[in-house]
Amino acid sequence: MKGYVTNSVYFLISLALVSCTLGGKSKGKLINDGQLRGVAATSRPTMGPPLNMVYIPPGTFHMGPSDEDVSYNYISRNRQVSIPGFWMDKTEISNDQYRQFVNWTRDSLIYKILFGPGINKANDTSAVNWKKMATVKLDRNTIEKLNELNLAPDNRLYGRPEIDPSKIMYRVEFYDLATAAKRENAGLYRSNFIIRRDEPIYPDTLVWMRDFSYSYNEPMTKRYFSHPSFGKYPVVGVTWKQAVAFCHWRTHYQNAYLETKKMLQDADYRLPSESEWEYAARGGLTNSMFPWGNPYLRNKKGCLLANFKPGRGNYIEDGGFYTVPVDAYWANQYGLYNMSGNVAEWTGSYFYEGAYNLMSDLSPDIRYEAKDTDRPREKRKVVRGGSWKDIAFYLQVSTRNYEYQDTAKSYIGFRTVIDLAPQKK
Repeated sequence: MKGYVTNSVYFLISLALVSCTLGGKSKGKLINDGQLRGVAATSRPTMGPPLNMVYIPPGTFHMGPSDEDVSYNYISRNRQVSIPGFWMDKTEISNDQYRQFVNWTRDSLIYKILFGPGINKANDTSAVNWKKMATVKLDRNTIEKLNELNLAPDNRLYGRPEIDPSKIMYRVEFYDLATAAKRENAGLYRSNFIIRRDEPIYPDTLVWMRDFSYSYNEPMTKRYFSHPSFGKYPVVGVTWKQAVAFCHWRTHYQNAYLETKKMLQDADYRLPSESEWEYAARGGLTNSMFPWGNPYLRNKKGCLLANFKPGRGNYIEDGGFYTVPVDAYWANQYGLYNMSGNVAEWTGSYFYEGAYNLMSDLSPDIRYEAKDTDRPREKRKVVRGGSWKDIAFYLQVSTRNYEYQDTAKSYIGFRTVIDLAPQKK
């Protein structure tokens, strides 16, 4: 199969699923009368609205500053752009939601050690039998058998066997469609554009201590991701690459379920572009500074409207010392929570100072997934929304900031989007 890399993937899947409809059907009867009747892509039912996501309708808005550019760096000039519709998580991804990803990956590795070929096999394509895995009890005796996953004896406290978080690696696999679409690559085999890599996915819990010098934050390091009290709080300590791995897993996890139900596999989960993020954050209010619409940080009752650094450091005034639950405060007009404050959010976009001068006005975006050998400036990713430790300037929906794709922080999280096909009326 040379050429047509993108189309061939979906064509072969569709051919396998709908071969029974070739020739057209009418009330269950095959029709072959020499007339052009059309053939449905598939007879499989489609998935419904994704859980805990809201639909962001297509529209046009003015992307860029809604107020004076106080930094005078001219990296976000105002321009009118159009955005197609998409679905977005109502909230930032929480510790509980990310833990589902971590536990799934851990259990898949445990299965391969106990029942399969083991882990760290370059060409391993074996599938996990989850019914069989459900019979496994993660007691002390089982963990002691997992030598490939466990901490080395000299890294244990009181000799207690524990799984090494750094060994919880998720195998990311996808087609590099951007490279395949280049004219010079026409005619190459699909295998030339398959990307496979193992990504360590456990959050870096030490960020709470690393990000703040001469500050006592050890309790957050020890408890934030592991204690149930913080289950509904936003996950932090994840790099951009780990957030992307989560999107791949969520797609794979959903599609595996849809396949068991004989339903159509739909679009992939991904990080929003920075233009999509800003459009969604505005909530239909195209010239507003903040998601709640007005240029003020308090409502008429005097309550602060987001979790950030009020005044000169009265962190507790807004109701949270560090982060707060992902559904705290009020949602914007699209039903999205904490688009400003709480944690800043990764986007899928590459940070370039002059991007606004280059991007199209039709669903604008610049993406580049840097290699480990690339220069640091090529690893910059756009971060939006401001966080619990930021001043109000960073809460503005138009404020652009960046962080490096392989860096984790105690104040950066993420949320995902998905491009579902239009639903039948």
